[in-house]
Amino acid sequence: MAVKIKQNRTLVLPIAENIYDLFLQDISIAHELVGATYEQSPELFPTQMAGGYQFNGKSRKSKKTDLQMRKIKIGGVSYRIRPSFILSYQRGKTEEVSKGLFLLRFGVPFWALALVFGHYPMWWYRVYISLSKNNLVGTTVYNPYQLPQDLVADEHHIKIRGEKAYAATTAGADCFLGIEVSSKADEVSLEKAYGVFKSEAVSVAPDYQPDSVNTDGWAATQNAWKTLFSSILVLECFLHAFLKVRDRATKKMQDSFNTAADKIWDCYRAASKVQLAQQIRRLREWAIKEVSACPMRDNILKLCKKKKRWMEHFQIPHAHRTSNMIDRLMRAMKRHAFNSQMFHYDVASTTKNFRAFALLYNFSPSSPSLRKKDAILTSPAARLNGFVYHADWLQNLQLAASAANFRCHRNLL
Repeated sequence: MAVKIKQNRTLVLPIAENIYDLFLQDISIAHELVGATYEQSPELFPTQMAGGYQFNGKSRKSKKTDLQMRKIKIGGVSYRIRPSFILSYQRGKTEEVSKGLFLLRFGVPFWALALVFGHYPMWWYRVYISLSKNNLVGTTVYNPYQLPQDLVADEHHIKIRGEKAYAATTAGADCFLGIEVSSKADEVSLEKAYGVFKSEAVSVAPDYQPDSVNTDGWAATQNAWKTLFSSILVLECFLHAFLKVRDRATKKMQDSFNTAADKIWDCYRAASKVQLAQQIRRLREWAIKEVSACPMRDNILKLCKKKKRWMEHFQIPHAHRTSNMIDRLMRAMKRHAFNSQMFHYDVASTTKNFRAFALLYNFSPSSPSLRKKDAILTSPAARLNGFVYHADWLQNLQLAASAANFRCHRNLL
């Protein structure tokens, strides 16, 4: 079941806590701040903002935070302005939860967060799961021109109440761009699951057509992508073909496997179609002559029979030839699925769980080895977009989610 994205009537703006009272009390300061923010980051506002706006009173004080929010009318629609240091639904401040949410990425249970940081486990769960309501593509990709043209897709096998299910996952530029859980892995079901990514991507860029997608050898996955995007080039993962050979090599065949591995990767490194054809022919001849009949030999010959599929890799040189990128992301997914005890409710709630995890992964800081390269662009989403709205990762996520479904873009004005 696809996650329904509700029309959000709240705009999140980067208003510092020490000037928020002035923003509420002095309308001239409010106009100045909104104008400056629109000039610098118009994508935080609806497209109708170009036609002007007017302030429209204030909300009642929240019982949770004791804060009011200004109201603003844009294009005849009234929105509330929430500062980025306040969580959605005014559950609290970002500084209260940013460290706890970051730890969720590594499988820390909710009860442990409650023990260390306060509140109670279900409060932490609600804060976490509220991330899933955001448009995954629109939140991650600030600018339609930054939408990756080369994608990787795969299904992560999970269990829900003991029944098999499949998390249809789309990735690009080292970010999760789509996760939708399906109870079946047939072509119709996967087309519906991957179609959620398409609908969100089209909401960001109406004419979006990716150049390529790399998948494993599952025909239903490949056919689903061909149906969703008629002009897309569906590539098969070369790594999966190698792994099928490796997984069927016994200890007695270690020497033969080492030779086969070298020859297989020589095929992968071929610089042209002619060279690839030569390498595959040599691999096939060697396997028939030197390797006795066994499952490893059968899979070497299957790899050779797919010569035309490997030739397709040369059509788009910048496309992903292996699924390495999504495999890295799926390692984190698998750890999350294990820590969630393979889920206990239904497909819809499991999808929300995965979508929340995807945004958490996209926006939370990466490992120190990656952060050394850039002290500002510390998360996958920051590196994809080339900038951040705020130095705090959680405030940056909230700002990126502002008007994600109806924003205007700086490069389209």
